[in-house]
Amino acid sequence: MTADYSSLRVTHADGVARITLNRPEKKNALTPQMIDEILRALDAIENCSCDVLVFTGAGDAFCAGLDIEHLKAMVSKSLEEHRVDADRVARLMRRIYDFPKVTIAAVNGAAIAGGTGIVSVCDFSYAVPGAKFGYTEVRIGFVPAIVSSFLGPLVGERVARDLLLTGRLFASEEAAAIGLINAVVEPAELENRVAAQVKVLLANSPASLKATKKLLSSYTRARLDFELEHGMQENAGMRKEKDFLEGVASFLERRAPVWPSRPKATDH
Repeated sequence: MTADYSSLRVTHADGVARITLNRPEKKNALTPQMIDEILRALDAIENCSCDVLVFTGAGDAFCAGLDIEHLKAMVSKSLEEHRVDADRVARLMRRIYDFPKVTIAAVNGAAIAGGTGIVSVCDFSYAVPGAKFGYTEVRIGFVPAIVSSFLGPLVGERVARDLLLTGRLFASEEAAAIGLINAVVEPAELENRVAAQVKVLLANSPASLKATKKLLSSYTRARLDFELEHGMQENAGMRKEKDFLEGVASFLERRAPVWPSRPKATDH
């Protein structure tokens, strides 16, 4: 693949395409530009001769979620700008989820918020023992509206409510136990485990793989169409709330938030 990407490395060899999130100095945090580049790379990979796509991260992280500079800029955006931003995230998650070729996440380190989202929508996911996961949106006054559409069917409603409402971080071992990832793999063996799975997949009929993925996507199409549209509206709307502004400020200032929506205690 010859296309130029500023925040990705994209390769293609032996029937396998690979997208490496390539901002190691920022823990591969997502920016609008990176998301646009991933979407562009997916368009190119869909039309190449590969049958499997692997996602991974450069350095010691998979993806640390939203870039801090982009988070800072959010507080001054208009509602329409927030809607465009939410739509971009929704398109990314839906595009990976519905991608016609088999997808594998090789989680080489922390996968937080949007990073956990990418893991959630891949067909297979393997993670090293030191990886951390978390849907941390509620901790900064945000709503995990997009990923919630994918998480519930994957891990069950009870577990999804736990993860989405607490915003807690959890380790690879728990991620495997709840079904978020397929297995925990030692760092030295991660590439070998992915290669072994790729070998199994490439032995199958490419036409059958594509037809099976299309069939599975068809089962969820109507639900996701409705939920993601509703989720984008909730996502954008929450970004104009005072709790979001306080959540971002407290996160950047490394202090505990004082939520405006919480009634103040009164003396009796």
